[in-house]
Amino acid sequence: MRLSRYFLPVLKETPAEAQIVSHRLMLRAGMIKQASAGIYSWLPMGYKVLRNIERIVHEEQIRAGHIPMLMPTLQSADLWQKSGRYEAYGPEMLRLKDRHGRDMLYGPTNEEMITDMVGNFVTSYKSLPLTLYHVQWKFRDEVRPRFGVMRGREFLMKDGYNFDLTKEAALHAYNRHLVSYLRTYERMGLQAIPMRADSGPIGGDYTHEFLVLADTGESEVFYDAEITDLAFGEREIDYDNVAQCDAVLQEFTSRYARTDETHDEAEFAQIPAERQRSARGIEVGQIFYFGTEYSEKLGAYVQNDDGQRVPLHMGSHGIGVSRLVGAIIEASHDDKGIIWPEGVTPFHCGIVNLKQGDDEADAACESLYKALESHGLEPLYDDRNERAGGKFATMDLIGLPWRITVGPRGLKNGVVELTSHRTGVSEEMTPEVAVARVVEIYQAHKPVNAAV
Repeated sequence: MRLSRYFLPVLKETPAEAQIVSHRLMLRAGMIKQASAGIYSWLPMGYKVLRNIERIVHEEQIRAGHIPMLMPTLQSADLWQKSGRYEAYGPEMLRLKDRHGRDMLYGPTNEEMITDMVGNFVTSYKSLPLTLYHVQWKFRDEVRPRFGVMRGREFLMKDGYNFDLTKEAALHAYNRHLVSYLRTYERMGLQAIPMRADSGPIGGDYTHEFLVLADTGESEVFYDAEITDLAFGEREIDYDNVAQCDAVLQEFTSRYARTDETHDEAEFAQIPAERQRSARGIEVGQIFYFGTEYSEKLGAYVQNDDGQRVPLHMGSHGIGVSRLVGAIIEASHDDKGIIWPEGVTPFHCGIVNLKQGDDEADAACESLYKALESHGLEPLYDDRNERAGGKFATMDLIGLPWRITVGPRGLKNGVVELTSHRTGVSEEMTPEVAVARVVEIYQAHKPVNAAV
């Protein structure tokens, strides 16, 4: 993409309403625009990042054997009244009536709808296990929406639902989701720590939430420093291997990691003092096992191998897709702007022409642009007739992880400059080597082979 033809309305000044880093930078970098309190339009660059995150979520869900679908945003109140959550959910639920006077709601989650659907179509244990999921816009009427996309009223979420014959099988699904989430976050350049949590309005006895450490996190967290050394994204995990998935959960739960809601000071004190840590955390996902609570109320039963009619064991599993955009920025920025991890960056590499209109510099930039595109990468070429300082400031603000700078002086020596935004280190090299280096970097971030 050529910046002169792109819609990127960057701001020099920080809007007064922006209270945290991610909100400030998303507004300044032209990623979002507020439509009303807690509701945003996603502008082209913000939308690209959002879709990159959604793509990774889909790929890792499909890799784990989960099946994508899509349910409607508006739901009938009938099923929620059967489950008992229509009144219990509280004022965060947006309730409305259609033109016929029927009670409707803008779904904050989909346990009722998916349970009713599976109860209608699945009648035998031979159809199990089954996990269905979708990525869908949700609405929760926050009383004080704030922090941009971190705590908005409208948000994009992946919510998935597993259906199993027994508690044992459902807990394996729970652990399988935990592993798939760890892979998902690592591909986004994040380390998310799973912590025991409160189940809230979803219900259930087993639940972990995933928190990214950041100064602006809404929760205080306590953890064993050794937990941050655990990584799972590169492991070969057989998702059908119960022992493997269960072992991952055991590795985490053997080390202390709790939110302020579940913190146990006596247990925390048993960790060696040099490994005790406390910080702030941003929730980016949560998994639940809640047994047969919904299936019994909404009629999701199957015949088991003894011919008995039994309720399905269920769990639900959510990832905050739009919230992750803000969380990544909170975890990855400097005083100049965003620093996108390679897995989610809106453009793979920036090209800065220091002297637009110079024949040699223009030709070199065009050649770099086409070479990167030929390798399946998407560069952002700043071809504007602007001063070099302004071009660098824009690149620093929008956060592309790599930048190639082209100028007449370097070209006289046959070189361009490749700069890592994260480290600030620049190297001079030939244009061909610069392209090869960028291509090599992104080989490690190729999408997995999963059709969505």
